[in-house]
Amino acid sequence: MNYDLIVIGSGPGGYVAAIRASQLGLKTAIVERESLGGICLNWGCIPTKALLKSAQVFEYLNHSADYGIKTSGGEVDFEAVIKRSRGVADGMSKGVQFLMKKNKIDVIMGTGSLKSKGIVTVKNNDGTAKDITAKHIIIATGGRSRELPNLKQDGKKIIGYRQAMVLPQQPKSMVVVGSGAIGIEFAYFYNAIGTKVTVVEYLDNIVPLEDEEVSKALLRSLKKQGINIMTGSTVESVDTNGEGCRVNVKTATGNEVLEAEIVLSAIGISTNIEGIGLEQVGVKTDKGKVLVDDYYKTNVEGVYAIGDIVKGQALAHVASAEGIICVEKIAGHNPEPLNYNNIPGCTYCSPEVASVGYTEKAAKEAGYEIKVGKFPFSASGKASAAGAKDGFVKLIFDAKYGELLGAHMIGYNVTEMIAEVVTARKLETTGHEIIKSVHPHPTMSEAVMEAAADAYGEVIHL
Repeated sequence: MNYDLIVIGSGPGGYVAAIRASQLGLKTAIVERESLGGICLNWGCIPTKALLKSAQVFEYLNHSADYGIKTSGGEVDFEAVIKRSRGVADGMSKGVQFLMKKNKIDVIMGTGSLKSKGIVTVKNNDGTAKDITAKHIIIATGGRSRELPNLKQDGKKIIGYRQAMVLPQQPKSMVVVGSGAIGIEFAYFYNAIGTKVTVVEYLDNIVPLEDEEVSKALLRSLKKQGINIMTGSTVESVDTNGEGCRVNVKTATGNEVLEAEIVLSAIGISTNIEGIGLEQVGVKTDKGKVLVDDYYKTNVEGVYAIGDIVKGQALAHVASAEGIICVEKIAGHNPEPLNYNNIPGCTYCSPEVASVGYTEKAAKEAGYEIKVGKFPFSASGKASAAGAKDGFVKLIFDAKYGELLGAHMIGYNVTEMIAEVVTARKLETTGHEIIKSVHPHPTMSEAVMEAAADAYGEVIHL
């Protein structure tokens, strides 16, 4: 079968690229070895948010008296929580199936690999294989949970994010290794439903990519919730010979042994670039990433790569944007290259964390003279009414031209608020333009306007 475009991988990079290609008139096929929607829809972004929502509802029940509501509290049905999460994921995957049909995209189930220029071999589970051809091939094979030599995952006691979403029963205790978004979200979820959780982080700050003030505020909040957090610490080894796990942790003051039922390894991802024929056709890679230009073209004519396997942040929305840019270039359009410094990052624990652009430290290191504005949610009427006064919005401006360099938020619903700042930065909005953009009252988003005003000495409610 011959196509204009074949996409290998149907995650948020692959399936979005396929749909955009179909919209632009390209005859398109997508190859998927497991489930449409990839890790994001089936084992990542979507089902984890369903788990986190269950945890949030449980917390509301346990704190209902704070809102003047008398209840007898709640009880976690762990199996039902997991079942709901899987149901949400299945529904989303079926939604992608519908989109494939709607856009007349051929879905070919099996493992795809490059055979030669313009040829993809698809192997089925029964061992049979067939070749399909296309002028253009996009590789969007994504990533998987990264393993350390001293933290080998057995899927039972030492697990990755996939197993963490479908454990047969709720563990009484858990050690989470790594405090990025994945580690923190699972730490929050399991702690909220009653598991004793310890987070071990190699660096000095949790969520280490975030602004230092946000990191410290989140640390205080999570500790208040009962999560034990060990920064500047490394897991040296894990003994799984007994009933549970004995985790040997090296700290600044010496070694400490933690006991837990489960160890969750959340130390990042590895790219899926093995066994897909890159070497066969001569596609260049470096340190586990496929080398591409600004439009995701590899060094081999007609072969492209997007998503976790290329430069940039390993995030679903990044992969989608890359897929659209790649396909539009293939179709002869003139898309603008992606600005990787205007990509929002979100962590969906409670309080939520969201950010975009420069941290305060990075802005100074880049040579900017800056103005910083900060507005705490303790001064927000909507936050007080919602019982969510923890956190703040912090905005960083270039003092010379008023350019919005970065935004850092921690608090209730901030993952929904960050898009305003992404759009503002895209439009090269200045601080005074944000101050003069009337925000609705009462809302959490007023904090963006107030933080901008604070940077310029015009804040009203502080």
